[in-house]
Amino acid sequence: MRRLTPLVLAFGILLTLVAAGPALASSYRYWSFWDGSAGQWAYASLGPSMARPADGSAWGFRFAVSKDAGDEAARPRAAADFGAVCGATPAAEGKKRVAVVVDFGLPADAPSGETPPQDAPRTACAQLAPDATAAEALAAVAKPLRYNSAALLCAVSGYPKQGCGEPLAEGPGSGTASATASGPADGPDSASPAGSGSGSGPSAGLLAGIAAVAALAAAAVWQSRRRTR
Repeated sequence: MRRLTPLVLAFGILLTLVAAGPALASSYRYWSFWDGSAGQWAYASLGPSMARPADGSAWGFRFAVSKDAGDEAARPRAAADFGAVCGATPAAEGKKRVAVVVDFGLPADAPSGETPPQDAPRTACAQLAPDATAAEALAAVAKPLRYNSAALLCAVSGYPKQGCGEPLAEGPGSGTASATASGPADGPDSASPAGSGSGSGPSAGLLAGIAAVAALAAAAVWQSRRRTR
């Protein structure tokens, strides 16, 4: 039984780290990107510069403090309703129509010293070339846009003035986001902060902790066997 004690202890630490992983995940203040083509908002798997909306689709952008995962991000508060947004815009030959919803979020999610430009979500119908991207649709109705050096969408219609998807040590309204430089104007390559995709996997710190505990367990077993020889 004495041989197993170090291994059992290390395994217990490992389970504690794994269980604590979700609780240690960071929140981010950022613009999330949503596909409403099916009439319901779904967290986009591609960034706006990669997505090419079809004629008759709806695409949404929401600014909020959220966990870096689609199932925990705040959805746009307006419906993904192409007809309601583009119904009064006649179709044009050689063009596609895309409904764009821009939700600037709640005052509680705003960086310190800033407020959302408007309370209710903004909707607009973009008429674009058939191969235009969602980033081009957004640029057509909500300039100015700001991107960082990694092509992550930082600001829509100039909001917010600073910051770009940094992890927050505190809750909404903490003002912990810092300024970042403007980047490429062709749109982000990812729909979530820091180019991390959905961000639903374990953090690098958690993986490092698991590896360290595994090494500790192996060393403990080796030392225990050595003593018994």
